[in-house]
Amino acid sequence: MGANTSTLPKRTFKPVVNEPEQLSNQELIERLQCLLSKNATNSEVFNEKGEYDLIEKTSVVSQEAQNNPINAANLDVWETKLLSDPKNQLALNCFTGNNITDIIENNQAVSKANRNLFNYEVKFSGGPITNQKSSGRCWIFASTNVFKSQIKSKFSLDSFELSQNYLFFYDKLEKSNYFLHNIIESADEDLDSRLNQFLLDVPINDGGQWDMIVNLVEKYGLVPHDIYPDSFSATSSSRLNYIITNKLREFALILRKLVNTEGMSTLNAKENILSVKETMIKEIYSILALTLGVPPKADDEIVWDYKDKFGNYLSITTTPKKFYKKILGVDATEYFSVINDPRNEYNKLYTVDKLNNVLGGKPIEYVNAELPTIKEILIKMIKKNEPVFFGSDVGKFEDTKLGLMDVNSWDYELGFGTNLNIDKKARLLTGSSQMTHAMVITGVHLIDGKPVRWKVENSWGTDVGHDGYFIMTDEWFDQYVFQIVTSSKYAPAELVSIWKSGDYQILPFYDPMGALA
Repeated sequence: MGANTSTLPKRTFKPVVNEPEQLSNQELIERLQCLLSKNATNSEVFNEKGEYDLIEKTSVVSQEAQNNPINAANLDVWETKLLSDPKNQLALNCFTGNNITDIIENNQAVSKANRNLFNYEVKFSGGPITNQKSSGRCWIFASTNVFKSQIKSKFSLDSFELSQNYLFFYDKLEKSNYFLHNIIESADEDLDSRLNQFLLDVPINDGGQWDMIVNLVEKYGLVPHDIYPDSFSATSSSRLNYIITNKLREFALILRKLVNTEGMSTLNAKENILSVKETMIKEIYSILALTLGVPPKADDEIVWDYKDKFGNYLSITTTPKKFYKKILGVDATEYFSVINDPRNEYNKLYTVDKLNNVLGGKPIEYVNAELPTIKEILIKMIKKNEPVFFGSDVGKFEDTKLGLMDVNSWDYELGFGTNLNIDKKARLLTGSSQMTHAMVITGVHLIDGKPVRWKVENSWGTDVGHDGYFIMTDEWFDQYVFQIVTSSKYAPAELVSIWKSGDYQILPFYDPMGALA
């Protein structure tokens, strides 16, 4: 992003003196020469009225400039030292003409890590491998990919897909309402307060969290993909997000003005503001319906036609809510998130301020646990044929084409003579890492009972990785996996008790655990 620049006006200061001394031209020259001999960027020069100007002199070195190591002499030394090593001359030719990660890739390490072989795998995964395309709906794809495996198993299907667009529509509608609610609640704060700037920066986006899925399916249910398929704006959402984001910012200014002029103390004033907000949400609904399509409502009748893997044709008349409750038959409220956040105390329950999609819905809940506990849960789930929703920072030490996530397959020290020496905790503290992508773990390879690598079902189509699957080494898991979703069937009793206690530690709204995958 570019920075705005402007020319600073000439600054004039009056000296604190009763009578300005009268100086001849020669004396002025001598005074100037004296001042220029000092290590200061600004030279004080009196004008005819006894005032003095600050004259910028680039040839005068300030104390700050003396502390700046970037100068011609050092640049010469650094360049000479760098190019005196023949390896760096080779690296210069390689890096300037190629992708950095292609050059530092350790082929031997890649061959060792990128093995699509697992001794424990979930049945009924895949079929089909889904593709979120140019959208940030990975969390919706990950959750529906978990759900679809249950339906495929239950109804003997070779292939089945739930509508991601259906959840996408209602998520955007609910998030818009949640955003405007937060704007009303924070109307007493300055517009440039940290909270309001945070809210206005990204009023809504495509991302989300597991508990947001729970809110959506509990209120709206699920529908098969062919009943409400993707529209263009579902698969390429940037322009839709642009329109909604700017409408919400416009609405935010209107609501703030109403709250600050009419107040919320009387029933009539409150009802008026909420009525205005409802009109705004109606406008958002219209935009969504025209771009994503008009979706079924939660209790509308739908007909699901399908053929099982034996060739039998069947038809079921139901509703979206009944499809979730009866056909899927999985209670999403019984599943919860376990995170690994080394900044914060383990075996505690956390939530994030101002993070949700459905106003009045269940809060975002994280039970913080150590990595060995999380891996034990995962292995239990895979052995019981349950795929696992998880969140990670997928852009680090990852190759999409290869379908590999491995910290040992790219050698920065060999290429640059330095490593990226920052651990998981420090990356969270400094903004270097957070949850950026949700996927599904569908397999694990164990040696002597210990995980070596994990099989991951992604939502980037079949043209990447191993026909859409990725390999995640256990070392990468340690560094970049932050969250899994499990239930009381697999989690230790202590973690389940912590989750059900409702005794939250509230993380601030800007916390990295509030990042939406």
